[in-house]
Amino acid sequence: MALRPTLDFLKTEAAGGAVLAVAALIGFILANSPLSHAYFQAIGSDFTIQLGGFSETLTVQDWIKEGLMAVFFFVVGLEIKQEVLKGELSSPRKLALPVAAAAGGMIAPALIYLAFNLRSGGTPHGWAIPTATDIAFALAALAMVGRGLPQSLRIFLLAMAIADDLGAVALIAVLFTSQIHAWYLLGAALALVGLIALSEWKEAPFLFRAVGFLVLGAFTLKSGINTSLAGVAGALTVPVAPRRPGQEGVLKNFLRTLHPYVAFGVLPLFALTAAGVSLSSVDPRQMLTPAPLGIAAGLLIGKQVGVLGAVWIAIRSGLARRPTGATWLELYGVAALCGVGFTMSLFIADLTFPRHGPGGPEATLAIVIGSLASAAFGAGVLAVAAARRRRLRSAADEDEI
Repeated sequence: MALRPTLDFLKTEAAGGAVLAVAALIGFILANSPLSHAYFQAIGSDFTIQLGGFSETLTVQDWIKEGLMAVFFFVVGLEIKQEVLKGELSSPRKLALPVAAAAGGMIAPALIYLAFNLRSGGTPHGWAIPTATDIAFALAALAMVGRGLPQSLRIFLLAMAIADDLGAVALIAVLFTSQIHAWYLLGAALALVGLIALSEWKEAPFLFRAVGFLVLGAFTLKSGINTSLAGVAGALTVPVAPRRPGQEGVLKNFLRTLHPYVAFGVLPLFALTAAGVSLSSVDPRQMLTPAPLGIAAGLLIGKQVGVLGAVWIAIRSGLARRPTGATWLELYGVAALCGVGFTMSLFIADLTFPRHGPGGPEATLAIVIGSLASAAFGAGVLAVAAARRRRLRSAADEDEI
């Protein structure tokens, strides 16, 4: 019974990954169709939000990135808190393997990217782009070929990707905070303090929390800090205990309620706008320059080498145990799937390169190529592993007969 919420989460995440892939494909097709002008005009048009003394004008695409994606990071924060308190990250023994895998899966891609870019003509500041793993996309690929594979593989991939998300949020905080507006930052801090205080009021109406999150997000947007941090910070203030005895916990209620909207709404909408790169804006010669090559190689090669290498070290050293029932071939397939950077990589790339300027379209295309190649390779390895399991099971059944 303890695994039921996790398994339900995995099903929604995997189904959301399929929707995410379709949305990205639609965005790519629109960007390269006769409707491309209307598509880019729609996502690039200015939109103003004004509530009382708050007023901000951004493009539709930027509102999706700065506004709706804050909700995605809020859900990520809820996932992190739940896993740390009661899930796969709740004890040193459980924590060791996914955290080691996440660390290896961030370090190796960054090093491979820098190997391409620490030379003349390189752009070393883009090293964070291939360090991310897309939970939804990777789980969707695993679900397609994972019939008959141990459930422990899915839970390991989920826990590792959540730890990876935490690392990605930390990188965003360090690398992409430029000019800070102190008064707005103070306002964000006070809003966060208010949410912490509200967490002590068990029966607080959800409307109060929603208003607090909006205020925190608004001040964070104005402060110069990326709103992803507001999402995660706000999530960490959500109490675990139920509002009243016998009810569902507040955190679990938020996660159950918001997760489908994020999986089937926010992320596909982001993919629809972020993956819409026009091939006419991509110089084929630029695809062979250090940055795109570093991104694609970091995702396809760096992720699998880093994840599998860290897992091998953690298990061989006795710090962690192999996921129950999983073989090394299956772990290799999961490690390859971790190269599906997609959502988080696109998010970081959008912060690193000018969207329509030098390097931007090429970085987007490199992420798509590296992610698709990782998904195909990882799925292929896992399909072979699943077929091997079926053959062994059939042979065992025949021996019994």
